[in-house]
Amino acid sequence: MKLNPLVSQLALSDIANTPGVAADVSHVNSRAEVAGYVGEEQLEKALEGCDLVIIPAGVPRKPGMSRDDLFNVNAGIVKGLCSAIAKYCPTLFGVATLDVVRAKNFYAEKAKINVADVNVPVGGGHAGITILPLFSQATPKANLAEGDIKVLTKRMQDGDTEVVEAKAGKGSATLSMAYAGAIFADACLKGLNGVPHVVECSFVQSTVTELPFFASKVRLRKNGVEEVLGLSSLSEYEKNGLESLKPELKASIHKGINFANQS
Repeated sequence: MKLNPLVSQLALSDIANTPGVAADVSHVNSRAEVAGYVGEEQLEKALEGCDLVIIPAGVPRKPGMSRDDLFNVNAGIVKGLCSAIAKYCPTLFGVATLDVVRAKNFYAEKAKINVADVNVPVGGGHAGITILPLFSQATPKANLAEGDIKVLTKRMQDGDTEVVEAKAGKGSATLSMAYAGAIFADACLKGLNGVPHVVECSFVQSTVTELPFFASKVRLRKNGVEEVLGLSSLSEYEKNGLESLKPELKASIHKGINFANQS
């Protein structure tokens, strides 16, 4: 984010060591002025006046752990931060960009095309079968066999596990997530600056399906999400995947809402 020319001020906040990180990052020769804040007592100062807040906080997955295993720890961290965000700079939506980044890369590898030219929307959620890559809508069109689509979809749904196992207990997807977060943040900043036609996939409150929250394409403008776009035309395989994911995503949403409503 220090490298992004749209960032004028960069506030870093964590439970420890933030001033040192801020001092280090501040030496990068780019526009953004950097400040570091430590702990809950400085959170208000860090957040006040922010146009965009990025939360990469939480503990990583380890081999054998599901995302659900991490829920209570990570949800607690995010809930505390979101309460402060709602008070000082209230605009929230969830990032689906890591799934899009993976979909673009896996699709380009299989189709043997330039990944820079590829776009693949992703719907649903961000855990296992709730991840629904819409390869039928991928551009440029590669006409992959259904068997290839199934393999790519399964790899997408197991993407984080692939990294967790490769790191052998030393962490999960952090570097690709950092890239995806920066891509999504850049799109948000462009929208906030009035750039037209900024469309990204995001997990938001939605009427696209009967579920109250769902990831789909959204149009970003000066007030954040201007419009939640539909799923467009789905292949039969994707339609089946959509119906299959609904019970698990519904349960995850219900769990999240219950947690958020606890005092």
